[in-house]
Amino acid sequence: MTIRQVRIRGEEIRRFLLENVEKHPAKIARVASDHFKITRQAVHKHLQRLISEKALVQEGQTRSRSYGLAPLFNWRRTYPISPELAEDVVWRNDIALILGPQPQNVLDIWNYGFTEMFNNAKDHSEGSNIFVEIKKTAIRTEISIMDNGVGIFNKIQTAMNLLDERHAILELSKGKLTTDPSRHTGEGIFFTSRLFDRFYILAGGVYFSHQFDKPEDWSLESNQSAGTYLRMVLNNHTARISDKIFRQYASGDDFGFNKTVVPVVLAQYGDDKLISRSQAKRLLARVELFKTVILDFEKVPAIGQAFADEIFRVFPQAHPNVALVPIKDNPEVRRMIIRAKAYGVQSIEPTDQ
Repeated sequence: MTIRQVRIRGEEIRRFLLENVEKHPAKIARVASDHFKITRQAVHKHLQRLISEKALVQEGQTRSRSYGLAPLFNWRRTYPISPELAEDVVWRNDIALILGPQPQNVLDIWNYGFTEMFNNAKDHSEGSNIFVEIKKTAIRTEISIMDNGVGIFNKIQTAMNLLDERHAILELSKGKLTTDPSRHTGEGIFFTSRLFDRFYILAGGVYFSHQFDKPEDWSLESNQSAGTYLRMVLNNHTARISDKIFRQYASGDDFGFNKTVVPVVLAQYGDDKLISRSQAKRLLARVELFKTVILDFEKVPAIGQAFADEIFRVFPQAHPNVALVPIKDNPEVRRMIIRAKAYGVQSIEPTDQ
C-alpha cells in the first residue's frame, strides 16, 4: 500500500474503534481485529495512539483492561428561573459557544432541541432553577437539562385528569400535547425526541425514551425523586437534517404536523391484556387531531375483539378523515384487525331489497 493508503486505513481503524468502544469496552481489540482481519497487536497500536491523543481512556491491566471514550470537556451551569430568563439568549451566549464549531445540520438540531426543552422547563416546571450540563467526546455530545419543579408527567397527569403518570407517557408520545395551548403547540418534545440519537425524560416514577436507530417509545419504572431530568445525545458528525424529520410528519398544502406514530404497547399496563373498549379509547384520545395515525403494534402479542372493534370499526365511522395505519402487527393481531375491518364494511353495505 502507498503511504496515503496506509494513512486512510489507519484513520478508518481508529474511527471504528471510537464508534464501537462503548459497545465493546473490554473486547474492542478483538472486535476490531476480526473486522479488519489484522492482528490484535496492530489494533493495540491504534488504541495507544487514541489514548495519547486523549480520545480514549484505559482502565485496568492485561485481562481486566477496558477502554472508553475520553470526555473532551464537561460543562455545567445553573440558571435561576425568572421572567427575564430567555432560552435564545442562553443558547447564543452560552450553549452555542460551548458546543463550538459544528456542521450546520448538527448545530440546527442542537439549537431546536435545546431551546425547546429549556423553554419547557422555564414555562412549565414550576421550579426555581434549571441546571444544564454538557458532555462531549470525540464521537458524540450530550446535553442534560434538569429542574426542581413538579415533574413533567405529574404536571400532564394533573392538567389532563389522566389515570396516572404512565398514561401521561402515552399522551406525550402522540404529540400535540401541551398544558398551556395559548403559548405552546405541543410539538416540541415530539420532534426533539425524534431528532436525536437518544432522548430520555425521567420524572417521578416513570421515564420516556426514544432511540433514533430503534424508533419506539416506552415507559419504565424510575426513582427520580423530584423535578424533571432530560438528556439529549447526538453524534458529532451525524448527517441527519432536522427539516427532513419535520417533513416525515407533515402533510397537506400547509405542511402541518398531521402525522403521528402511537406505540400501542403504552396502552397496556403490566400484564394486562389489550381487550377492552376503554383501553382502545385511551389509545385513540386526541388522534382525531391528525390526518394519519400510525399504530405501532411492536411488542403487542394479542388484542381482544372489543379493543380491535373500537379502533378499526367504531372510530373510522366517527372519523372518516383520519387514516389509521397498523404496522409491526403479528399474525394474531392482524387477524383481529382484519376481522374488525370486515365487520365494519359489512355493517355499512346496503342490504338487498
